[in-house]
Amino acid sequence: MRVMLKNRTEADVRIYYEKAQQPEIKAMLPQEAKSVEEAVDAYRKTLLAGSTSWGHTIYADDEYVGDIWCYCIDREETPNAMLSFCIFEKAYWNRGITSKAVSLFLKEIHDRYEIETIGAFTFSDNFSSQQVLAKNGFQLMEEFTEDGRKSRYYQLRF
Repeated sequence: MRVMLKNRTEADVRIYYEKAQQPEIKAMLPQEAKSVEEAVDAYRKTLLAGSTSWGHTIYADDEYVGDIWCYCIDREETPNAMLSFCIFEKAYWNRGITSKAVSLFLKEIHDRYEIETIGAFTFSDNFSSQQVLAKNGFQLMEEFTEDGRKSRYYQLRF
């Protein structure tokens, strides 16, 4: 299966927001935007100079299946950025697409922003995301409980 990353558009943001409302996704991926308008506004801010967030769409065999992004980009902090990803098309779950997309994205983000570390949070029961992070060299740094839910923090040093 061919996995590609493409530049995000406002239309992609609208599709992603709607697809990410699926209960299985909402249970594993906290979402800041409470409406499609908030999601589009957040996307527009990523286009501004000095933005601390940036991302791509994920395509598998020419089908838009998810998004990947980083946020809190700051070379003076550790980690230098945080990673998040989501495959919203369930037919593409557990097929290695996310692991490949993360690999491609990490290379690009490292080169684009010259970061040395990147972190990622996941819920402790999100085994798929934990596998993706492990396959890409992330190390478990901390386990904790927040808002009554067990979570994990991972970090990668380039």
